[in-house]
Amino acid sequence: MRVFVTGATGFIGSAVVKELADGGHRVLGLARSDAAAQSLTADGAEAHRGDLEDLESLRRGAAVCDAVIHTAFRHDWSRFAESCELDRRAIEAIGSVLSGSSRPFIVSSGVGTAQGRAATEDDPPLSSSSLPRVSEATAVALMDRGVDARVMRLPQVHDTVKQGLVTPLIAVARARGLSAYVGEGQNRWPAAHVTDVAQLYRLALEKGTAGARYHAVAEEGVPLKEIAAAIGRGLRVPVISISQEQAQEHFGFLGFFAGRDALTSSAQTRGKLGWNPTGPSLLADLNNMRYAQI
Repeated sequence: MRVFVTGATGFIGSAVVKELADGGHRVLGLARSDAAAQSLTADGAEAHRGDLEDLESLRRGAAVCDAVIHTAFRHDWSRFAESCELDRRAIEAIGSVLSGSSRPFIVSSGVGTAQGRAATEDDPPLSSSSLPRVSEATAVALMDRGVDARVMRLPQVHDTVKQGLVTPLIAVARARGLSAYVGEGQNRWPAAHVTDVAQLYRLALEKGTAGARYHAVAEEGVPLKEIAAAIGRGLRVPVISISQEQAQEHFGFLGFFAGRDALTSSAQTRGKLGWNPTGPSLLADLNNMRYAQI
């Protein structure tokens, strides 16, 4: 299968490209620069020049492929709403090419929350009133237009260099000289190693079904107190508790997430796709980081 991958040289996208190539698929990767194109070629993929703002380049890439995996997202928290709107337009542009066909379109999103229990694949996404990212809602709307859209909900995806929202937590702890958590720190963030996540994208492509939601969750929830403690050890800074009222000032944009309990199950995903994550845990990667080099 020939697969168009956006974000193909990014943290998750580059792992997806390698997983697809190893699985015998041909990859056309979106590349914003000559360096990105060279990186894709080195990984055995074909480069397609363009970016998220060039909607015509997205349409051209989707038009010549059998499937699309959308991992790209502009992570600029100072202009987050603008980034979400850019993401929406990109998804719609790709979907306009795939409409009425049986070509799979995997759209990346984030995990949600459920009151008093682990969130499941049956739960709706976070509402746009609490978080402006609408990738999943846009994918659902495309289904009504005959697009074989599938949603990949992502937790904190990690290795020993990057860890999703934990990476900016480390930056805050480094800048402030202390590692903090909110209250008792028992709220939990789900996680998965990047190689396991890449494998799940491939499985969702090969075995998935239209309209499905998949949870790329290896660990249902890691307590923030344990995450903060690992960061404290790595940076050799004190670990403290702060109140919810202090969270916004202390964490900045992370204040919205810092006290959020996001326990998430992937039982349905594992059962339907035969996914069995085996990568290192989030805490293992945090403990094995070279903090002085990051």
